[in-house]
Amino acid sequence: MADQFSFRLIATDGKARRGEITMPRGTVRTPAFMPVGTGGTVKAMYLDQVRALGSDIILGNTYHLMLRPGAERIGRLGGLHEFARWPYPILTDSGGFQVMSLAQLRKLSEQGVTFRSHIDGAPYEMSPERSIEIQGLLDSDIQMQLDECVALPAKENDVERAMELSLRWAERCKAAFGDQPGKAMFGIVQGGDVARLRIRSAQALSAMGLKGYAVGGLAVGEPQAVMLDMLEATCPELPADKPRYLMGVGTPDDILKSVARGIDMFDCVMPTRAGRHGLAYTKRGKVNLRNARHAEDPRPLDEESDCPAARDYSRAYLHHLVKSGEALGAMLLTWNNLAYYQRLMRDIRDAIEAEVFAERSALITEDWQRGDLPAR
Repeated sequence: MADQFSFRLIATDGKARRGEITMPRGTVRTPAFMPVGTGGTVKAMYLDQVRALGSDIILGNTYHLMLRPGAERIGRLGGLHEFARWPYPILTDSGGFQVMSLAQLRKLSEQGVTFRSHIDGAPYEMSPERSIEIQGLLDSDIQMQLDECVALPAKENDVERAMELSLRWAERCKAAFGDQPGKAMFGIVQGGDVARLRIRSAQALSAMGLKGYAVGGLAVGEPQAVMLDMLEATCPELPADKPRYLMGVGTPDDILKSVARGIDMFDCVMPTRAGRHGLAYTKRGKVNLRNARHAEDPRPLDEESDCPAARDYSRAYLHHLVKSGEALGAMLLTWNNLAYYQRLMRDIRDAIEAEVFAERSALITEDWQRGDLPAR
């Protein structure tokens, strides 16, 4: 295993990039999708299954873990890898997004943010230094700077203020993180839906010489076209020799279009959340297992899939599980969805290496548009 954090580009096809991030705990093949392990668990999945599907890295959520069971407790128990039995790379977010969206009675200042837990109302403080301290206790391999994420649409002066504050917090996070061999701290580009602010943020963060860069504050209510415009403005300003992570994104279509604009890493709760609500992702688009039309359909979701959840269980059975509220329904559909996402990422990586990414993307999109096959 390498004892340093490094990123190398293996191939490019247009702006799409195929690469590898190497860390002491393993290699992450990019473009990569990171399943979200909010509270130290990818919901409805064994982490052994998550690994077997092709996941090189998962995401842990600083906000949720600091509230329960507590970062200090996880640190005493050997860190999040040991705690959750996942010996491979983990990325932790800073907690900032959840503070802004979930916490009660939050108050923002130059120093940081004070808030009350959405669980029991207990008071907490989160500064850039405390965020990095918590992520250190969790012992994650990639740690994110604390930033302020503004929901869109928003006034331009509010977006600019948050972007400038996030840059100052990035400097403080960099100082708090220091030099940790084998680990990385990523900065987060902010700037809402204003291209000039995105460019200014990306340039200022690039000048800090960080090991990686994220694009935050997108997929927060704006149309996809706006998100893609911001990526087109932002990615050329980021160092070509560092990984680029689009936070909280997204749908399979979002991923295809974002890879085409130079993004390397993704995370989203969508495949796991959809699985818990009866929605399956397949090569022919989404299938809602709650619909009555599946009640007597003996076909699997995808007879050609290498995932048992997609290949070996009838739609009728999956429909029954979902309608009955059985836990197995959520487990099987989450398994199917994460298998689909990881298969999509594998196809993307192979297509970039073969320099057929645009053609492959078009075929994938055509299959989605064709829709699910009707029962025979």
